[in-house]
Amino acid sequence: MKKLDWYILRKFLSTFAFTVFILVAVLIVIDITEKIENFRNPALTYRRIIMEYYVNFIPSLIIMLSPLMVFIATVFVTSRLATHTEIVAMLSSGMSLWRIMRPYLIGATLIAGFIFVFKGWIIPQADKIRHNFEDNFVRSKFYFKQLNFHTRLSPTLYGYLERYDNTINTGYKFSLERIEGLELKEKLESSRIIWDSLRHKWKLDNFKVRVLEVGKEKISYFPARDTVLSMLPKDFESRHEYHQRLSNTELDAYIKEQKLRGGDGIERFIVEKYERVAYPFCIIILTAMGVILSSRKSRGGTGFQMALGFVLAFVYIALVVVSRGFAEKGGLPAQLAVWLPNILFASLGIFMYFKVPK
Repeated sequence: MKKLDWYILRKFLSTFAFTVFILVAVLIVIDITEKIENFRNPALTYRRIIMEYYVNFIPSLIIMLSPLMVFIATVFVTSRLATHTEIVAMLSSGMSLWRIMRPYLIGATLIAGFIFVFKGWIIPQADKIRHNFEDNFVRSKFYFKQLNFHTRLSPTLYGYLERYDNTINTGYKFSLERIEGLELKEKLESSRIIWDSLRHKWKLDNFKVRVLEVGKEKISYFPARDTVLSMLPKDFESRHEYHQRLSNTELDAYIKEQKLRGGDGIERFIVEKYERVAYPFCIIILTAMGVILSSRKSRGGTGFQMALGFVLAFVYIALVVVSRGFAEKGGLPAQLAVWLPNILFASLGIFMYFKVPK
């Protein structure tokens, strides 16, 4: 890299860091204002609020704001260079616009790599701590209210609970069916099932087992007994933003498990999986578009280019939200929905590159 590359890269990264810092500081002040009553809980100290909540909340804010802030930083730095005729001097010396982009793309790649690692492994661990804090001190206590809960425990085993009380980890009117093909082979029925947190097992109250054979049925009764099931109390816990709490490895395992069980709402997790790969690429695409957009000296000045940058950035964010909504409702394949904003804006960027005067 030459001195010019270091000069642009330093301006780009420092502007990005400054804009993120300012906006994060503003959002934290707003968040404190909204949660001040919750923070007055006698069980909380300033240290606990900072270490358990804000230390784990700030990285999520940075990742969330990065696409918008990287675009604004690119437009701001490039338009300033254009206003001071530095871009004109570079082009006059024989440099291509693509060559001018190089330090920006290097910086964007560094930010994208940082986001990929944090979004896939570090942020989920931080979110577990933060959401646990919010479950205890911010949000109302969660009660599992679903009735007639069905779950698939293995290729041939199906569980059922009429209702479940997550405050005491007890399920009522439990049944376990073994179905092979279209035929019911065996069915276990118990009035109550209780989780033993010390032994990590379920305790079945007095239960009966019906075994169905060709032309006959055998019924047996048993006293209370411990058993191990793939169903766990965590299946009845709050699922608020649960997809954000899973690392890439945990996310793959959860999707596989839910597909086996035939669980509902799995689309959100599939979208999250693909989005963690597509999200960093939007940093590079928006950076390139920002350079192309603001490389010309505009009569409207930096303010006009910044305003246009904000508009395009918000259009991109709106497109991400809409396409994700379609994917979660099954209207679009998850992978297409996640990559669609990147494809459209990359195409727009290529079109702008060939149209902008050089």
